[in-house]
Amino acid sequence: MKRQYDVAAYIWPAYTGDEPRTRMFWQEGIGEWQSVKNSAPKENGYHWCRKPLWGYQNEADATVMEQQIEEAVSHGVNVFIYDWYWYDDRPFLENCLNDGFLKAENRDRMKFYLMWANHDANHYWNIDLSDDHGGTVIWKGAVGRPAFETVVERVISKYFSQPNYYRINGCPVFMVYDVKNLIDGLGGIKETQAAIAYFRERTRAAGFPDLHFQITIWGETSLNLSGFDANLQGTTKELVSLLGADSVTNYQFVHFTNINRDYLEILQDVQKEWARIDRDYAVPYFPHVSCGWDNNPRFRKFRGGIVKNNTPENLQKAFACAKEYVDTHPELPVPLITVNSWNEWTETSYLQPDDLYGYGYLNAVKNVFLQPEE
Repeated sequence: MKRQYDVAAYIWPAYTGDEPRTRMFWQEGIGEWQSVKNSAPKENGYHWCRKPLWGYQNEADATVMEQQIEEAVSHGVNVFIYDWYWYDDRPFLENCLNDGFLKAENRDRMKFYLMWANHDANHYWNIDLSDDHGGTVIWKGAVGRPAFETVVERVISKYFSQPNYYRINGCPVFMVYDVKNLIDGLGGIKETQAAIAYFRERTRAAGFPDLHFQITIWGETSLNLSGFDANLQGTTKELVSLLGADSVTNYQFVHFTNINRDYLEILQDVQKEWARIDRDYAVPYFPHVSCGWDNNPRFRKFRGGIVKNNTPENLQKAFACAKEYVDTHPELPVPLITVNSWNEWTETSYLQPDDLYGYGYLNAVKNVFLQPEE
């Protein structure tokens, strides 16, 4: 029997104007499509000018998401990982998930889960301020214990309860993007351990076997945690073990390697990183593939550091490597591959069809994961 794979693409839920607070970043009322649509030549002549074949769709519209679900599934993408935000004691950018995906009539064809994108929000998204004031913090991503408990209750009741929420061994998967920020907000390692234990307890009380707690790793970093716990120092892999994570994956190649190179050269380092994590970590690693990197649409001044030659043909080679990793690790609880991303247009890391390669990126997924049986 042909093996089925869980190809999970991250969703950046900013391609809608339905969230009122997005107007402070994108005044036209179409979300970050504004930056894609208005991209202009730089002072050095560089011009990022890709356009979506499907147009500037409102991804908080259920009919739009019905079409996107069909396209995703027919090309081998069967899980969406929604970037999920909590700022200023309330959710942010939930519209694409709540009003788009979850109201789509064909939503049962695809699973989904949440990645808590608990980084700070700043002017990085606002092209009028990003060049000179991008680092100015608007909302903190770190939260204290009371807010954490509110997040837990919302996530369990509103999302874990959905029949198509992605589970591993019956346990709903919840990923945290910035574990350092999680610890910062909660006040220390012991406090974070207690908070995760609370999350697990509440998940079990809701009728699930347990929580599957997943951490995004950014490469191996020496962490000075003395600001939280006296004299506690360690590395990322030790932190993952301390917090009792059930698995790890990546979010973007740019987080752990130099991306100002040819894609196939980057892929060699990526495979070395997979092998290192597999060797050094005590929990399962699910391989990650990034489509590219170029965030010039978010800035008026030129931003160096651009993935070169990330053609559909080369991306297909990366997917083949990820498939091989899964096939050679039968101990993995599920055959999961994470992908950046479904729609990160302003970082030039997307699977959706464009005017440059057409359906090339989606066909790269299809060619690897939906091969006909011989």
